[in-house]
Amino acid sequence: MSQYRVMFAKQILGVPFTVGTVEITRARDPERAVRAATLRFARQHGVEDWRERADVAEVDGAARAL
Repeated sequence: MSQYRVMFAKQILGVPFTVGTVEITRARDPERAVRAATLRFARQHGVEDWRERADVAEVDGAARAL
C-alpha cells in the first residue's frame, strides 16, 4: 500500500488551474488512488460527479483525465 496525492484542475485555454487536492493514505496502485480521490473530492464539494468542478485528476505528476 502506498500514499498518493491527487490534484484536481480546471483547464482554461489549455492551462490547468488547481481547484483541489486530496491525500490518499492507502491505495494498492495509482488507479485505485484516483478512484478513491474522485469520490472524496465529489463528496467534499457536494456534487454527484467530480467533473462538475474539475477537468483533470493528476496523480504523482502523471495526468489522468477521467
